[in-house]
Amino acid sequence: MFAAEKHDEKLFKQPSPLEDCPICFLQLPYLDPMGKKYMTCCGKSICSGCYYAPVYDNQGNKVDNKTCPFCRTQTPTTDEESVERLKKRFEAGDAKAIFNLGCDYRDGTDGHRQDHTKALELFHRAAELGDAKSYGSIGYAYLHGRGVEVDKKKAMYYYELSAIGGNTVARYNLGNDELRAGNMNRAVKHYMIAAGSGLSESLEHIQHLYSNGYATKDDYMKALQLYQAYLGEIKSAQRDEAAAFSEEYRYY
Repeated sequence: MFAAEKHDEKLFKQPSPLEDCPICFLQLPYLDPMGKKYMTCCGKSICSGCYYAPVYDNQGNKVDNKTCPFCRTQTPTTDEESVERLKKRFEAGDAKAIFNLGCDYRDGTDGHRQDHTKALELFHRAAELGDAKSYGSIGYAYLHGRGVEVDKKKAMYYYELSAIGGNTVARYNLGNDELRAGNMNRAVKHYMIAAGSGLSESLEHIQHLYSNGYATKDDYMKALQLYQAYLGEIKSAQRDEAAAFSEEYRYY
C-alpha cells in the first residue's frame, strides 16, 4: 500500500515547466514540431516567433533571414545537408538529435530505411540522456508491437516515465487508459496535469466528464484556469504574427 502511494505521489506530481526559447526566454509550447523548431546547427529549440522574425545587422538593417536565429549559422539548403548536421549532433550525444534520428528509422524518413529495432535502440539511448519523449516512443512501441512483442504493462511503464519527465502526450495517453478502465478519478488527475501543460484535448475530456457527472465543476474550472495560465506563459505578439503568416507556425 505504501509503495503504491509513493508511486502515485511521483506519478501525479506537477512536472517542471517546459523548456524556454533561448532567444525570447518565453516558455516553448508543447506542440512538436509546430510552435518550435529544432536547429541541427546548435541543438537549440527556437520558438516559431523567433524563427520567423526578421534578422537585423548591427546597423539596424534587415538582412536575409537564412541563418539560425541563435547561432547565425547558414541554414541547410538541401535535405542531405540537414541529415548530415543531425548526424553531427547525434555524435555529440545530443538527446534530441538521437530521438529525431530514432523517429527517422521508425518512420523510414530522411533517407533512412524503416527499422523499428534500430529506432527502439535510439529511443532508449535518448531516454537515458533525459529525453522524456523517447520514453513515450518506447511505450508506443510496446503498445503496438513495433520492434518488440506487444506488452501493455511495459507500455504503461514507459508512458509513466515519459509523463513524469513532462511529456504531455504520454500524460494524456495515461488519462485515456484510466478512462477506458473506468478509473475516473485517476483519469481526471492525468487530464488536469495535461491541461496545465497545454493539451486542449485534456480540457475537453474533463468538460465531458463533468457533463456526465464523473468530474466536479471545481475540477473543470481548475483545468480551465491551468490551461489559460499555460497560454499566458507561451503567448506573444511575435508568435501570433508568425502564426498568422503560416499554419506551420501555429503554436496552440
